[in-house]
Order: sequence, then C-alpha cells, then structure tokens
Amino acid sequence: MITKYFSKVVVKFNPFSKEAKTARLLLSSIPPAQRQLGTQIQNEVLTNASNKAPVIKVTFKDKKTMEVDPTKYTFQELANYFDTHSRQLSLKETIENS
Repeated sequence: MITKYFSKVVVKFNPFSKEAKTARLLLSSIPPAQRQLGTQIQNEVLTNASNKAPVIKVTFKDKKTMEVDPTKYTFQELANYFDTHSRQLSLKETIENS
C-alpha cells in the first residue's frame, strides 16, 4: 500500500470484531518515519455497546477524502482501493518533477 500521500488517517473499530484485523493491518502499514513527519493518525476503540459504526477514513495530501466500512473489505481490497488515488498522485508528482 502506498501511504506516502496520506495526510490524515482516522480509524474507528471494535477490537473484538471482524474489522479489527483490517484496521490493525492498515495502521501497521504506515511507517513510523511517516508518522513523525506529519501524517496525523487518529484511532478510536469502539465497545460492543457503542452505537458508532466502524470506519476507516483517509485524507490525502491533495485534500481528497476516501472513507470505507472495514467490515466489508479485506486488507488487500482496502489497500487496492486507497492505492488507486495514491497512484494518481504519484503519476502527477512524476510529471511535475520531469
């Protein structure tokens, strides 16, 4: 997963439900150096009694926001979903630097 272009990541999940694996893998795929250099990470642990829905929301450096329900996707599907926009930003950056 291309995380270079993430500016903010919001993850809300119940650690004891199905979406926990996807959410944890997403959080662990963000390198520590990137966390220190400006990517904001907000996570919220939901309880069984919570009425909030689990969500993964990524804001890119160009201010585009993509939001998904982690219960409906595997980590690989989620990575592919976010990579579609990351590849566009990568291509744009390559063209600008040429």
